Amino acid sequence: MQGRGHIGIVGAGLGGLAAAALLLRAGYRVTVFEQAPGFARVGAGIQMGANAMKALRALGLDGEVRRIGFRPESLLNRDHDTGAVTNELPGGDALEARYGAPHMCLHRADLHAALAAAVPAEHLRLGRKLAGLDQHTAGVTLTFTDGARETVDAVIAADGVHSVVREQMLGAEAPRFTGRVAYRTVFPAALLGDRQLGNSRTKWWGQDRHLVMYYITAARDEVYFVTSQPEDPSWMTPESWSARGDVEALRASFADFHPDVRHVLAACPQVWKWALLARDPLPHWVEGRVALLGDACHPMSPYMAQGAAMALEDAVILSRCLAETEADGIAGAFRRYEANRMPRATDIQSLSAENTFLRRPGGTDWVYGYDATTAPLDEPGTRRAAA
Repeated sequence: MQGRGHIGIVGAGLGGLAAAALLLRAGYRVTVFEQAPGFARVGAGIQMGANAMKALRALGLDGEVRRIGFRPESLLNRDHDTGAVTNELPGGDALEARYGAPHMCLHRADLHAALAAAVPAEHLRLGRKLAGLDQHTAGVTLTFTDGARETVDAVIAADGVHSVVREQMLGAEAPRFTGRVAYRTVFPAALLGDRQLGNSRTKWWGQDRHLVMYYITAARDEVYFVTSQPEDPSWMTPESWSARGDVEALRASFADFHPDVRHVLAACPQVWKWALLARDPLPHWVEGRVALLGDACHPMSPYMAQGAAMALEDAVILSRCLAETEADGIAGAFRRYEANRMPRATDIQSLSAENTFLRRPGGTDWVYGYDATTAPLDEPGTRRAAA
């Protein structure tokens, strides 16, 4: 079955690794090119909603995520100062019964490690930074900054928000600074003392800012939180998209929040700060034998915790489209993938930017109820209008 074609995947993030693992199973020869020299346990917390967990099930990884991650008993939403509950979506067994999979919270690096383990090392090429690509009758030739060249039958560009492939395909486009920044950190839960987080994933909603907090391990021994708040645009420089943050400044900016929030902020030893950027939806994701995937084609604000989920859904749908074709039909399979994925991903991208999801009851079924493994192809994915 290894004669179906050779697909090069640019980027060994969550979406790229998921696509690689699925396409290897479908009988394709796959090579993943990653600019980093190796993988390390860095990063932050991540939520895997039921739709993401169904995609992970296709990879055989849902059991591992259940084993290592935290399954919240509810997705809790509270007013920033009084703590009044604005919405609580039952989690645990109730959410799993409703949507066919659980909602899980874990360390992003632990999820990445599980996906990396699903791709044999001989299919990974680390330290390969893409400089450009060229399509021709024999396939697609990738050129790397070290001068190396590789020719493959097709390319999946999962190279993130700063995608080299997207820029070559559609031209340079500087992302817009939204005027907001996020602080995030992971720290030992022991620093919270006797006043722990409880059993929920909790989002605290303020007038112009918010904070989300949850455990990221089954043992509940690590805590993660992430914020969003206004920031003077003068802070933004080309180098400051991610930097060490000032813990005291963070605490001051949430000084009027509930004591439970202030307790967590008082306990955290350090934070990272990064600019929240925005891009408009793209006119297309595919050109011939080159297809974009994940943040390369639909980068989104983090307010729905669906960025990684969309990349995983992309990988499942793309692998299904490619599984039904041979090497000479890859371009058509890519077009089919785009037609099936673009409407749903664009809707999620739009709603995420609004930052209203889950604050009030309703509107969750079309998000969490979707299953990329069984969704009919050629019938674009369940959309926001169905909420």
